[in-house]
Amino acid sequence: MIKVINMKKSPDTIYCTVGSGEACARLGISRDTLYAYVSRGLVRTVAHPSDARKSLYDRRDVDALMQRKGRGRSRRAVAESTIDWGEPVLSSKITHIADGTFFYRGHNAVELSETQSLEDTLRLLARVRCKPSADAAMLATPHQRPFERILAGMALLATADAAGDGRPRAGHIMSLTAQWAAGAADAGPEPIHRLLARHWSTDAGAEDIVRRALVLCADHELNASAYAARVAASAGASLAASLLAGLATLSGGLHGGLTPRCRRWMDQVDTGASPVPDSGDPPPGFGHPLYPDGDPRAAELLRCAPLTPRWQRLLDDIRTATNSHPTLDFALAHLERRFGLPEGAGLGMFAVGRTAGWLAHIFEQRETGKLIRPRAASE
Repeated sequence: MIKVINMKKSPDTIYCTVGSGEACARLGISRDTLYAYVSRGLVRTVAHPSDARKSLYDRRDVDALMQRKGRGRSRRAVAESTIDWGEPVLSSKITHIADGTFFYRGHNAVELSETQSLEDTLRLLARVRCKPSADAAMLATPHQRPFERILAGMALLATADAAGDGRPRAGHIMSLTAQWAAGAADAGPEPIHRLLARHWSTDAGAEDIVRRALVLCADHELNASAYAARVAASAGASLAASLLAGLATLSGGLHGGLTPRCRRWMDQVDTGASPVPDSGDPPPGFGHPLYPDGDPRAAELLRCAPLTPRWQRLLDDIRTATNSHPTLDFALAHLERRFGLPEGAGLGMFAVGRTAGWLAHIFEQRETGKLIRPRAASE
């Protein structure tokens, strides 16, 4: 069965399509093979705007198949293709990304964010219950930004005794992570989103949007930080050490570090800077390879916390100029500004939420009993 993209959801999709003849010519295949690719989900289609009997084919999917065919199928080519948004590296049942959205163990994550808390999501993803921690000594971190407090606290925890390094311990670490982010002496029985909102903002609407953001940040398939955490876990590292690997990776400017970069860019635009870089490339926080028609995490957060009319016009201009949409990083930076959250709170939410996913990946990797150890190819 041919799968048709919802044109109402993606009104500009039509400009990224080719006809069946061009698709077959570019790929060097017959129409029957093209239809087989469609049925396998390798090439998406949309209805032809002027002929209901015909379909148009997503040019980006056709281009991706061309690149795949060009690499060949040798073991070395396949291995190299995994490094940059390539083929699957390992199997996971935690999160699945498909057709413009993502699913936590089969549940639409955007729909979950409407009602669930991070604690609910942690139980779903990692089979872990969040528990207030008695490790008060681990809260002595002098850093000012939420992410820096998390990173320093986790480094301290990673050097402590790892006895009882299972799911009960993971529940305590999850609680500690939220406390570090909030700068709180203790968590008590209140949910994580309320703890963060209470310490970060006086805006009455902050609590619910923080809850939604934490759930949407919880996991995102085999991203760089989840892979780093799995590599550490596969080598037998403790929970805290494996989480520290994930945190260190998240800090990078091409991963979670995009959020503070995007915040700085937004502040510069508000003082008169051009919203589109001179290079013509998308600005920080725009364009996600897995979501060519828009990041559903950003779309949901911006729906719940709308932009000002001026910023909405700017986003429309950026999309016209660069054919890119805002990502989660932009949405988190926007929440910082909109709700008066402390500097770095966007990355802090990212880290607290993603801890749930990292824990799920760590336990899933431990269950395999395998060391992740690729080989290097000599030139």
